[in-house]
Amino acid sequence: MGDIAQNEASFYSNAEGYWKDVPPTVEGMLGGYGSISSIDINGSKAFLQKFLGEGEGKTGMTCALDCGAGIGRITKRLLLPLFRTVDLVDVTQEFLDKAKNYLGEESKRVGHYFCSGLQDFVPESGRYDVIWIQWVIGHLTDDHLVDFLQRCQKALRPNGLVIIKDNVSYEGVVPDEVDSSVCRDLEIVRSLVRRAGLSIVHEEQQMDFPKEIYQVHTLALR
Repeated sequence: MGDIAQNEASFYSNAEGYWKDVPPTVEGMLGGYGSISSIDINGSKAFLQKFLGEGEGKTGMTCALDCGAGIGRITKRLLLPLFRTVDLVDVTQEFLDKAKNYLGEESKRVGHYFCSGLQDFVPESGRYDVIWIQWVIGHLTDDHLVDFLQRCQKALRPNGLVIIKDNVSYEGVVPDEVDSSVCRDLEIVRSLVRRAGLSIVHEEQQMDFPKEIYQVHTLALR
């Protein structure tokens, strides 16, 4: 990712520009693959429920953070049904404005809407049981991803989890000029997690997605 590190400012500003032109809809959030939303949410719910509950070692259900939340697709269908309070962070203010309507009556259980890129975002220390980071790590440089994961670790409550769910390439780092992002292979993602000082508690591949898109893997970290 050397080239991207050198052109860091444009890497981030180009991505912001891309998302400003994306319609604030589920279809827009999923790049034209709105049809996979239910498969995605059901897979995420099954993954997350392995950890949630009461008792020793279980992850609490008080507060979650949705990173790269967009209009709140994951907040609405995955996080709000499971957690008492959910915070959203996204770089695009228009998406967060739309989220308030999209979430409907349940929006009253949103704690905060933060408009920020994750490279600049500092989550509140000790606030979150789960920090959900889906389809957004490709918008961070390696160094910024490591730094962000370290900040996330500090933001966890006891037995809390950081969850990454994202595309993985078959080999190496594949840049996407259209939305100014990268797709890393799984071993690179794992190495960045280790560099951040977190451990992988569990890992799964999301099944039943269309063949033409990248494999998607979910990693639980703490």
